[in-house]
Amino acid sequence: MSEQEQQTDSPEAQVTFVTHLLELRDRLLRIVIAVSLIFAALFPFANDLYTFMAEPLLAHMPSGSSMIAVEVISPFLTPLKMTLFAAIFLGMPFLLYQLWAFVAPGLYQHEKRLATPLLISSVVLFYGGVAFAYFVVFPLVFSFLIGVAPEGVAMMTDINKYLDFILAMFFAFGLAFEVPVATIILIATGITTADVLIEKRPYIIVGAFVIGMLLTPPDVISQVMLAFPMWLLFELGIVMSRVLIQPREDGDESEYRFAKKEATPAAAASEPESSSSPKGYSAPAYPDGYEPLTEEELERDLDAASRWEEDVDDEEYNYDDDDEEDEDDGGDGHDHAADNESSDNTEKTS
Repeated sequence: MSEQEQQTDSPEAQVTFVTHLLELRDRLLRIVIAVSLIFAALFPFANDLYTFMAEPLLAHMPSGSSMIAVEVISPFLTPLKMTLFAAIFLGMPFLLYQLWAFVAPGLYQHEKRLATPLLISSVVLFYGGVAFAYFVVFPLVFSFLIGVAPEGVAMMTDINKYLDFILAMFFAFGLAFEVPVATIILIATGITTADVLIEKRPYIIVGAFVIGMLLTPPDVISQVMLAFPMWLLFELGIVMSRVLIQPREDGDESEYRFAKKEATPAAAASEPESSSSPKGYSAPAYPDGYEPLTEEELERDLDAASRWEEDVDDEEYNYDDDDEEDEDDGGDGHDHAADNESSDNTEKTS
């Protein structure tokens, strides 16, 4: 059994794994409780909430027109479904916080400093995308769709189909507004660089319009309203990546400008030198989570290594002596030297 398998099967590793599972269960339970409480608070206003979400369509429908419910149970289930999604939407900051609290202990300090602003920015951008869709995109799209309806055709939208439509649009615009965060993550992890993304800008713009075509209804207005913000947010992500991230001199990896506070020349001059360090020597900067060995630990490890080398040398020396004796004996275990000596004594006696 390999050393890795032994470490995995060890009681300490099993206890750690069970501890993580218990913590994950507690985090998920807190999320469910929080969403349930928000849902219970919004449930009495389920119909009013649905009316508010349908306002962009109702405002552009002809006078006397109304939405319809095709299924018998739709008037009850559709507002209930709307309330559940609203509870998840409002509880998203708490949900992301619980996930972050579960993952954060396993990250280095510089990773936490990068992830914290990105996490907050992702929530704000998602809310911004949803608000942009409701206040800007929906009025334009519904006005266009109702205006192009043939004469004599009355537009009567099913309440369940409308809910599915707006939820899909909310998700599309909320996800599209995460482009700056995705851009910064790609550059920070070293998958790509800002210069490479700038070179591929034409392809990215075309891809934004393709995504707008796939995620929005088949009309030009909604496609442009999704693709154009994605392009602008991509440019914003490039700018922010240059502010937050800089490549190292070797060009292989990236480091974060705000990951570690670099000492200014004035601060370095004012910092007193250690009495135990020679003049002109500065202590090396170690990565997070690494601590150098003390002098006692280093001396102990060197003594153990030297003793191990002596034991190995003794074993090799004894092994070589045994091989030489076997060669002298002819390999049959018989002492030929003793036989030769006895024969010489016999000749002398005679």
